[in-house]
Amino acid sequence: MRRSRPSSDLRGDDSGSAALEFIVAGCVLLVPLVYLVVALGAVQSQALGVQALARQLARVVATAPADRAGAALVDATRATIAEQYGLGAADLDIEVSCAAPGDCPQPGTLVTVTVRSAASLPLVPPVLGLDSIAEVPVEARAVQRVSRLWGAS
Repeated sequence: MRRSRPSSDLRGDDSGSAALEFIVAGCVLLVPLVYLVVALGAVQSQALGVQALARQLARVVATAPADRAGAALVDATRATIAEQYGLGAADLDIEVSCAAPGDCPQPGTLVTVTVRSAASLPLVPPVLGLDSIAEVPVEARAVQRVSRLWGAS
């Protein structure tokens, strides 16, 4: 004849397992969540910088004088905004185009400035080219109309 054991004997001893489960679950869930927040912050920062750079460069190109001072103003604006947002000035691909054929800019035309860059994900080691794979491309475009009186003295 079999005797049934009391239910208290079947459970076993669980003392201390809640703390261990909390630590394991915390590491498994919290570490990726924190990394995701940091990575999204890095991408958002890069996107905001690229957008500000495109917007300001479009304004500067549309209002700058038509001489070497205008080109120097564009370069100074690019360097200033890249420094403020922590963008690598060498890593920026800037394209300026006009809606009308011919010289850019012309009075009354639309100037389009496109800025491209890549946001590197944090904590990715530069081993075997992983750092170049773990980049998120970021692009911003801004359009500004050139004054009809632009270039007139």
